[in-house]
Amino acid sequence: MSIPLNNGLSRGPKPLIIICALFFIFGFVTWANGTLIPFFKLSFGLSDIQAFLVTFASYMAYFFLALPSSWILKKIGFKNGIISGLIVLGIGSLIFIPAAQTRTFGLFLTGIFVQGAALALLQTASNPYLTIIGPLESAAKRISIAGICNKFAGIIVPFIMGTLFLKNASVIEKKIELATGIAKEQLLNDVLGRVNMPYIVLAIVFCLFALVIKFTDLPEVNVEEDVIDDSKGEVVKHTSIFQFPHLFLGALCIFVYVAAEVMAGDIIGVYGKALGISADISKYFTSLTLGSMLVGYIVGIIAIPKYISQQFALRICAILGLIFTIIAYLTTGYTSVIFIALLGLANSLMWPAIFPLGISHLGKFTKTGSAIMIMGISGGALWPLLYAFIKDHLHLDFQLAYFVTVMPCYLFILYFAIKGHKVGLNLN
Repeated sequence: MSIPLNNGLSRGPKPLIIICALFFIFGFVTWANGTLIPFFKLSFGLSDIQAFLVTFASYMAYFFLALPSSWILKKIGFKNGIISGLIVLGIGSLIFIPAAQTRTFGLFLTGIFVQGAALALLQTASNPYLTIIGPLESAAKRISIAGICNKFAGIIVPFIMGTLFLKNASVIEKKIELATGIAKEQLLNDVLGRVNMPYIVLAIVFCLFALVIKFTDLPEVNVEEDVIDDSKGEVVKHTSIFQFPHLFLGALCIFVYVAAEVMAGDIIGVYGKALGISADISKYFTSLTLGSMLVGYIVGIIAIPKYISQQFALRICAILGLIFTIIAYLTTGYTSVIFIALLGLANSLMWPAIFPLGISHLGKFTKTGSAIMIMGISGGALWPLLYAFIKDHLHLDFQLAYFVTVMPCYLFILYFAIKGHKVGLNLN
């Protein structure tokens, strides 16, 4: 077990409320990618692999910025780190404005990368905060509560952003194909101009929330210096982060989990369109995935740790992921889409279980370990590109490409749930 922590909950529920609000923001910004992918395909005439650079730019920022974020948090603390992250998030949102005016896809990707960098700092601060402000065995429950806020934001994003960005998408797509010269230029300018007001509003909201946190009593949480060996009941001195192999297996588990989550959430619209479903309908499919994730979070809040452990919940989720992926491959049409959406249910309790298991027993290395875990989010950057490459360049059927891309993710998650989280630790 770990030496007791400075429990931030002793100051009331305020820390949890603030972090839940942050998770809502994470969800809104992150799951907007599901709408931006078809929007940029429409606006720039992109291939799948080009459009998936949206998720690449967003999630690769975590890989490059997570460890620097850990260093920043050590220097300025959790609260100032959250404030800084929100301001940078606002700056990333404002980059969308000149990107739309100049119709530069690369500049959009820059704005998305800046947003991802801000989210890396915010996630590196908030996830361990949720883990260490209460008992470790109920960390999955607290993360599930925050996850409901995250996924609720993701559910409403397609309806807000989809309505604003992809209104009459099928009609506009045909008009763009038929238009030429100045008429086409004006049409494209009008379509891209749809991003201006929403992202200006988002930038203002992020900065105002940073101001709220500035004047909120959000306690610093100091983690323990060392940990106790469960088998001997003695304090064990650790000198290197590399003495915790379960951490790196946890980071790899986060990598494949986020890969699977993005494939179920952001790619489902493209998947549905490939099945012949209209873009005006498929733009809402991300909400189906996140709705099923929301159900899973509610189950987690009720069941963990009262009825099941977070390790057992992770095993169940991994097995469901394998089953739903197989059924999605073997079916077609709306049935296949429904089982892709049900992967949201399978994915729901994975982050809440994987993260605390990965950073458990780290003691003074908790912040660095958290950053390493956050680096695993880069799986969401690479997997859509891998899927597109397998589908387009290896000429596999898109359903088979999806199957061979996603199945290994759930197999590794099952391994981590059964054995991987205990590697290098003396746990009973």
